[in-house]
Amino acid sequence: MATYNKFNQFVEDLAHGVHNLSSDAITYALSDTLPTAGMLVLSEITEIAYTNVTDDGAGSRVITTATSEGTDGSYELVLTDLTITASGGAIAQFQYIVIYNATQTSPLKPLISWFDYGSGLILSTGESLLIDFAANFLTIQ
Repeated sequence: MATYNKFNQFVEDLAHGVHNLSSDAITYALSDTLPTAGMLVLSEITEIAYTNVTDDGAGSRVITTATSEGTDGSYELVLTDLTITASGGAIAQFQYIVIYNATQTSPLKPLISWFDYGSGLILSTGESLLIDFAANFLTIQ
């Protein structure tokens, strides 16, 4: 099971209206280099090559938002689980799945969180990995 970690800047970005979580393109990046909580934007992440990566979104890397709503003074963002598959060859080793906002241009592609799988993963042709976002990806109370 992967461990969830948030980027510190995400909290401030939410308060300053950087993210519109109901309409912005929440996207993933694959990395084999440990992110740190102090990172701000996608350009600080060392991504692997996406050769042979396909996903439920036809390789778009965009994660579907199942629900983004507030009730009774709280807010929940639920993301649809996503499967990535190696197609046409192996996917290079990665250990971290970084979640970021691909819509925003100022700052450009701000970071949200990352999942640490604990060790490097290599998917061979035809192998898949389910990215399980759990019941509520984000809850604010």
